[in-house]
Amino acid sequence: MDPIFEKTPKGEGESFHCEVVRGDSYNAAWHFHPEFQITLVLQGHGYRLVGDKIAPLRPGDLVLVGPNLPHVWHQDRPRTRSDPGVHAIVLRFGETFAGRDFLALPEMAAVRRLFERAARGLAVTGRTRLEVARRMEKMPHLAGLARLSELLAILDVLAHSREFKPIASTGYAPNLSTEDQERMERIISYINAHLGERIGRAQVARTASLSPGAFSRVFRLRTGKTLPEYVNELRVGRACRLLADERSKVIDIALECGFSNLANFNRRFRQITRVSPRGYRRLLHQSAAPAHAL
Repeated sequence: MDPIFEKTPKGEGESFHCEVVRGDSYNAAWHFHPEFQITLVLQGHGYRLVGDKIAPLRPGDLVLVGPNLPHVWHQDRPRTRSDPGVHAIVLRFGETFAGRDFLALPEMAAVRRLFERAARGLAVTGRTRLEVARRMEKMPHLAGLARLSELLAILDVLAHSREFKPIASTGYAPNLSTEDQERMERIISYINAHLGERIGRAQVARTASLSPGAFSRVFRLRTGKTLPEYVNELRVGRACRLLADERSKVIDIALECGFSNLANFNRRFRQITRVSPRGYRRLLHQSAAPAHAL
């Protein structure tokens, strides 16, 4: 089966995307995208397929995937109710996430070499894996410059390490198809432009020149999510950024992000982040507080 193109749901005001994955599965098909991806598995068991190589998944698995390298992470079906589900952190960033000239700086030479090696996918091992995992676990609780700085720190750690195992075979050449890329670009652009409004399936389907039923099938196949799930994740992502401003009221943020009332906002926010909006704001405040000198 040929991999499908997947549009990275980078929100407004983001130079890169950070996503916490929780649930019974990774909600993804065999796919590719033009961004680099770092995936840290915190909980769950199954397998990952990167290029032409399959490997078992265990907690602590850490992989850097280069642009347009097909991949999928698969969670095994739970045998009992007590079996752990998926808990993973995924970072996606383009080569120019920090500006088109940034990567050309002489200080970025090691990162450029890292990016070249990532074309086959890299499994991170040893102390490097522990250090990067520690930093990645902080990412969902950071915003703004603090989050950007942490990504740069992660790339610096990876760039100066030799604790890698290449994944895909030398010379692996995937068969990629981007025939529906333009359609997905129109869909995502429409959603982002109307995120603060009511977004109905029929409206978005017209943007894609599809019937509502065909749109639902295509959208689920390309994103691994239903339209409401996708929209709610984007809205919560925007809310996370707005919560960094303590002067803004939570109810105002909820309405600005397209939620009809505070109760619905609180429910969706907790469902996606596992913490309440006010709890998330407290975590942001604590992470920004200066450490006391010993």
